[in-house]
Amino acid sequence: MYNVNYHVVWSVKYRKPVLNEEIQKFLKAQFIKIGEEKGFSIATMEVMPDQVRIFVSAHPKVAPSYIVKMLKGISARRALMQFPYLTQQLWEGHLWNSSFYIETVGSISEDAIRKYIEHQKTRG
Repeated sequence: MYNVNYHVVWSVKYRKPVLNEEIQKFLKAQFIKIGEEKGFSIATMEVMPDQVRIFVSAHPKVAPSYIVKMLKGISARRALMQFPYLTQQLWEGHLWNSSFYIETVGSISEDAIRKYIEHQKTRG
């Protein structure tokens, strides 16, 4: 049994708010699909116009860097194929910023992280 959780955050290249509702919905479905394909699960997530926040659970043998690489790389490729006009809005056609933030999350702070992610869009 294990309880290995990560809070992962990354942004759109140049923090451009290009992720409209249609793209956000598409990306959410892709993140879940990527997790299923690669052996980790998305507990909760929020996709905003210029950034992504995901709470992911994985087996200890799955490296955190692998999780991020799969989520960002595969989702970018699929999104740019589905929405080719995004390449015109982003210089050189890169969807995601190369950097990201990741932290491990224990069971004590898990609820706090979930609520924080779920309420990102309603923050004022």
